[in-house]
Amino acid sequence: MNLDEILQKAATTFSNSNLSGEAGSGLDTSNLASALSNLVGGEGKGLDLSSLLSGMQEGGLGSIMQSWLGDGANSAISPDQISNLFGSDKISEFASQLGLSSEEAVGGLSEAVPEIVDNSSSGGSLLDSIGGVSGALGIAKKLFG
Repeated sequence: MNLDEILQKAATTFSNSNLSGEAGSGLDTSNLASALSNLVGGEGKGLDLSSLLSGMQEGGLGSIMQSWLGDGANSAISPDQISNLFGSDKISEFASQLGLSSEEAVGGLSEAVPEIVDNSSSGGSLLDSIGGVSGALGIAKKLFG
């Protein structure tokens, strides 16, 4: 799956989520995909999964992260954990960009972010998205000292 397909699938998941509220279900998926890309990577950077995964590990969400990277079912992440992971400033910016409340934003993100990581990690594309083997080694050094 390429980056655009991953973001579109996550945007669809966000918009179909009961947690994103009525406002979230009415969003244009292209705008939503762009906002997701900005949140998880920064404008024009694609996805910065290494920072996301490092943040999860540092925030005590390592077991959730492992389930997303593996081939089994994804563990759930709560809206509060999403807020802590990204921080209130980034959440507010994301919500504002889409015309959502922060609660609707973190609700939808709690279902969309696992989709992004899960689909990025299947078939080896995660390795490409974090800079190949050297990127993976860099993450391992951060995670395990």
